[in-house]
Amino acid sequence: MIHSSVQIGIYGSGTAESAAKTVRKILDDSGIKSFPIGKSKNRESDCVIVLGGDKGVRNYFHRTFDSVSPVLGISEGEASGFLAQVELREFSAYVNILKKQNYAIEEVPRLGVKIDGKNVYPVLNDVAVFSSKSAMLMEHTLRVNGDEVWHDNSDGIIVSTPIGSSAYSMSAGGPVLFQDSAVFEIISVNSLDVTRRPIIVSNKSSIEIDDIYARLHCEAILDGLDRYKVTKIVECSQFFPPAKIIRLKKDSTAISALAKKVHLAEELLSMPPSSKLLLKTLEYEGALTQKDLANKTLLPDRTVRLALSHLLKKGYVKKKISIRDARQKIYEISKIE
Repeated sequence: MIHSSVQIGIYGSGTAESAAKTVRKILDDSGIKSFPIGKSKNRESDCVIVLGGDKGVRNYFHRTFDSVSPVLGISEGEASGFLAQVELREFSAYVNILKKQNYAIEEVPRLGVKIDGKNVYPVLNDVAVFSSKSAMLMEHTLRVNGDEVWHDNSDGIIVSTPIGSSAYSMSAGGPVLFQDSAVFEIISVNSLDVTRRPIIVSNKSSIEIDDIYARLHCEAILDGLDRYKVTKIVECSQFFPPAKIIRLKKDSTAISALAKKVHLAEELLSMPPSSKLLLKTLEYEGALTQKDLANKTLLPDRTVRLALSHLLKKGYVKKKISIRDARQKIYEISKIE
């Protein structure tokens, strides 16, 4: 049955304007009503199209606490990911499925976060607590449901959702979780206690990282994007409602995406540290110029140039012309086949 009154919201910011125009035209040509979603309270929609790839989807859910509309993430390049499954150039092939609302919806758990008693936005991937200066030890106590699990000295600690388990926490030695697992994972990073191992807890658990101390101040990093100063305690628990993600491709499930990522992780082991850092930065930030990469990673320009050359040759990264400035090249992660 075709729903002639389907209404779709479109969310994107900054460089997404040209992509939003393309999406609006495709929807118009298919007789689907659409409207832009801004920062103010918006009217209800049957679904929301979010531009900007995985980063765009994360940003949308950071500012949307109570949305029950399912989200279709669209990547503007060719680097579709875990959250943004469809590329802009192939969107028109799927528009009829949207019109018929004949799609699967995956519920992705979110972590609610409190820092020193104040609520901040919920995260999709992970919460990491580290000293503000790298390679400086941080002391902390981990409590789950009020019971002390460990008192530790380490580089930091990560609390991750299943979808985040194949990102930062995997790099820190954590296990990869299937996305339908009703659990969170907690990893102490480079603990002085060599027997310390990651732990898996029910997603109904209340997680407290308390008695946080380092010689300099400590920070909580949310989804690899924003940093908040921490004085004493970070609290995490499951956030409702979960994020609802539209899955259009039946042959491209979270598990197949995970298999691709595990394959990439195996190859990453033989890469120079600078190449790994650039890949991780592009994964979190989206497309960046060489100058942006140098600023964000704090690596010397020559090191960034050599690492990009290595990644381009291996096919992990691709180069394209910037929409804003045709003289500039921007780099993004290539789609993993």
